[in-house]
Amino acid sequence: MLAEATATEVSIVQQPAGFNESAAVAKEGAKAAKVAREQIEKSTGKSAISSLNAKNLGQKKQIGKK
Repeated sequence: MLAEATATEVSIVQQPAGFNESAAVAKEGAKAAKVAREQIEKSTGKSAISSLNAKNLGQKKQIGKK
């Protein structure tokens, strides 16, 4: 999600023309997200990657309840 948000902001500023320039903007967004993920992992000592769905993050499992 951070990569997409970053790429959108960069795209608004740079206004890429054509596929190659848009691809470069997308790569820039991905690079920014990678750097942020690595910093988070360095700061917390935990992986920032999870198999959880984003809408379920922060919710506690309730055993036996539907």
